[in-house]
This record gives sequence, structure tokens and C-alpha cells, in this order.
Amino acid sequence: MQGLHLTGDLSGCRCDAGLLTSTTRLEAVCIKAVHEAGLSEVQRLFHSFAPGAGITGVVLLAESHLAVHTWPELQAVTLDVYVCNYGGDNSVKARALFAALLAAFDPLHHQQRTIKRGARHASARSAT
Repeated sequence: MQGLHLTGDLSGCRCDAGLLTSTTRLEAVCIKAVHEAGLSEVQRLFHSFAPGAGITGVVLLAESHLAVHTWPELQAVTLDVYVCNYGGDNSVKARALFAALLAAFDPLHHQQRTIKRGARHASARSAT
């Protein structure tokens, strides 16, 4: 169950405002980035909370998932890219997907976290 989980909090997004409010536009950017990164889309769902309001979008990947949430009133976005490395190391693909989305939103500021998921050794134990 080893994998790479990248999260990002983006603010001051300088992209066209429509990318934060249009499910059609956001979905197209996300799907293009998924395919260009070499990841495999299984299913997708993009939901707008009201006209001109924020969007939550999810792309289920064979490798795991992409989730994106927009707050147009704040020019803010949160990103969540997680890939499993069961059949092979997908870390480079996850980083490429994250970078493509970061470029699309063009934030003034962003905070990125990298989490290595899963046990590294068979003897690793979880804390309770």
C-alpha cells in the first residue's frame, strides 16, 4: 500500500476566474493534466454549488485519485493527488499532475505537502 500523497493550498490564483467557477472548464483542465501525466482515469464527477460558486471535482484514477476544490470568492484552490505504487512507482506521474494543475491555477502563494503513505518495511507497525 505504499504511495505518494501530495496536497496543496493555493491562494491568489491568477487564472481566468472561469476556471474556478465552470465545471466544464475545470473538468477539461483536470482530465488533460491526468492524461498528460500518464495516469489512468476511471471515473469523474465535478459539482458546482451554485452558478458562479465553488466547485468540487474528483477524478478516480486506476492509481488512486485527484480531488480539487475551488473558492472563487477567495481566489483559492485546494488540491489532493494520491497515487499508489503497488504495480510500479507512480510518484513522477503524481508530481507531473500536481505541477500541471499548479501552473493552470497560477497562484501567488501555495503550500504543498508531501506524504509518503504505507509501510516501507514488512516489519513496520502503525501507532494506535
